[in-house]
Amino acid sequence: MPSFDFISSAHRTLNIESAAVATLATRFDSHFVKACTMLMNCKGRAIVMGVGKSGHIGKKIAATLASTGSPAFFVHPGEASHGDLGMITSTDVVIAISYSGNSNELVTLLPLLKRLNIPVIALTAKPRSPLGEFAEACLDISVEREACPLALAPTASTTVTLVMGDALAIALLEARGFTAEDFAFSHPGGTLGRKLLLRVADIMHDETAIPRVSPTTPLLQTLMVMSEKGFGMTTVADDSTDLLGVYTDGDLRRSIDRGIDIHTAVVGDVMNRQPITVAANALAAEALAVMEQKKINVLLVVNEQKRLIGVVKINDILRAGII
Repeated sequence: MPSFDFISSAHRTLNIESAAVATLATRFDSHFVKACTMLMNCKGRAIVMGVGKSGHIGKKIAATLASTGSPAFFVHPGEASHGDLGMITSTDVVIAISYSGNSNELVTLLPLLKRLNIPVIALTAKPRSPLGEFAEACLDISVEREACPLALAPTASTTVTLVMGDALAIALLEARGFTAEDFAFSHPGGTLGRKLLLRVADIMHDETAIPRVSPTTPLLQTLMVMSEKGFGMTTVADDSTDLLGVYTDGDLRRSIDRGIDIHTAVVGDVMNRQPITVAANALAAEALAVMEQKKINVLLVVNEQKRLIGVVKINDILRAGII
């Protein structure tokens, strides 16, 4: 096999596609604003259509819209002509993708969309094409050249189309005030959803499981309580159950380093009087970040009144699949 400079080829493709994407900055005009406004005001769904490579890009655009607060799905124009047009209602907006603006499957549907009074947003390189002239908003996805040296395989043009779709989706996301929690509700099954939805209260051990001793408890007895509960720590509270401090395995090592006699000391003399706490409604991911930053394995959970209501261990968070 003759030698070939694959790296140079890759750089050429990257340069061509990067330049093509850069030209989009000059094309966010009144048509883009109108397209966004149409989608913002849409009472139904965004119906994305395209044939061939445009169809593949259209599926990605529909998925991005749907996951960022704009209900959307993809309908193949050919299938629409054979029954799937019934999936589209008069409250929807169609996003039609065709580089030439003259795809037969799409052009065939235009009179039907007109009859149903369904507005159309076109993504095309030919504004004067049948699709471009029919659409209420026409977004220019033209490129100077494709990365394919034969000018046959859609490459730079499909990249530009994808970026234009992303620009629409993100503009709508920001205009709607779409939040990370909103995004998580569209992704409940994965790690992302768990990071954004799981709260400390969902995984903490409740108050009945919390090890607790009084400040006058002998240190040896305190260590027995710590071993029995298995949290590597115990809380220290007075008779009114107000939290006074915490004593951990790390505190024990520090006590020994200081020469504290564990046979005579009481826990109140050596406890940490400023335990690190977390709110019950905090995200589990936030609690994990605190643990990693402070290099601790357990957090005390408090309510809005700063009363101790639970404890969460780093293993609880890891088992929940946060990372």
